[in-house]
Amino acid sequence: MTVASGHPTPLNTDMIGDRHAMRLPPWFEGRSCPQTLHHHAADLLKETPQSLAHLAEDPHTPFERRYMAGTLCGLVGDPRIRPDDPPMVDIPGAHVRIGLEHHRLAAVLDQWQHTGLQEEYLRKECPAHDVEIAAFRLMRYPVTNLEYRAFLQDTQARWLPTSWQFGCYPDHLGNHPVWTLPAQAADAYAEWLAHRTGRAFRLPTEAEWEYAATGGDTREFPWGDDFHQDAANTFEAGPLTTTPIGIYPQGRSPFGADDLAGNVEEYVADDYHPYPGGELIADDLLPYAGGLNSTNHVLRAHSTYRIVRGGSFTRKGDLARCRRRHGLYDRAFYAVGFRLAESS
Repeated sequence: MTVASGHPTPLNTDMIGDRHAMRLPPWFEGRSCPQTLHHHAADLLKETPQSLAHLAEDPHTPFERRYMAGTLCGLVGDPRIRPDDPPMVDIPGAHVRIGLEHHRLAAVLDQWQHTGLQEEYLRKECPAHDVEIAAFRLMRYPVTNLEYRAFLQDTQARWLPTSWQFGCYPDHLGNHPVWTLPAQAADAYAEWLAHRTGRAFRLPTEAEWEYAATGGDTREFPWGDDFHQDAANTFEAGPLTTTPIGIYPQGRSPFGADDLAGNVEEYVADDYHPYPGGELIADDLLPYAGGLNSTNHVLRAHSTYRIVRGGSFTRKGDLARCRRRHGLYDRAFYAVGFRLAESS
């Protein structure tokens, strides 16, 4: 539904179903992976796990083959998944500018008006400002189901991902990102791994995450300024489910991190607060954190929520923008995971 101006009508996600909120039709829509996938299985079964991992990340290999290679790699044992020694990328220290310049707000809003993007959502990104970032390391991939299972087994923690049906580990999705869980679970995972390994693991700050995604320049997405639906697992191209880590090499960030856009959104260490000189935006995420009174006014204006970044397989490309600030809402299509940083 649209209003007379042509802008999509904002959706009250509390009053409608998940498919409607995602703007999916009520009838079957074939958004699964291509039906040609099975054609690649026979010869790929002959490959070693190392070869499958290489094929999954080869930008010259067609997507269907990358997807199947990643899927089989997860079943036979993905060598990229090392719970105690995750692959990391080095991020140099720098003086960088993060956030959105006010003069660019109208252009970004116009580009993504078809998604239902509202100006107040974008104003969270303003104003752009300078920050000093020390050198650090960042996990190349988001934390996977297999890694998170090791945490649960070792700690007996009860933060079971809602994406695990009935709380049961999905054996066939071991090399897919874990989702959805509370921010406290991501914090606890970082603390657990730091204690287990003696290394300074933690969640990245919001500024670190954005810098890792942009490389320190003004690009809109980790791969550049223009959105490409084949560069990230977002709503546009499907398959409306998580995918094996690293199978979108076209979307790799300047520092070599994979899946910073799409697949699952990612918690950072910071709660939502306005940027220096910015305004508090009390959108649907802030009332959710603090509650509403009978007249829909925010009960506690100081209430906040943990910031998530990067977009997901359920959301359109506007949320995959490097500067977009988002948060978890208690709905099934909010797919949120995390990755860790390590202090140098």
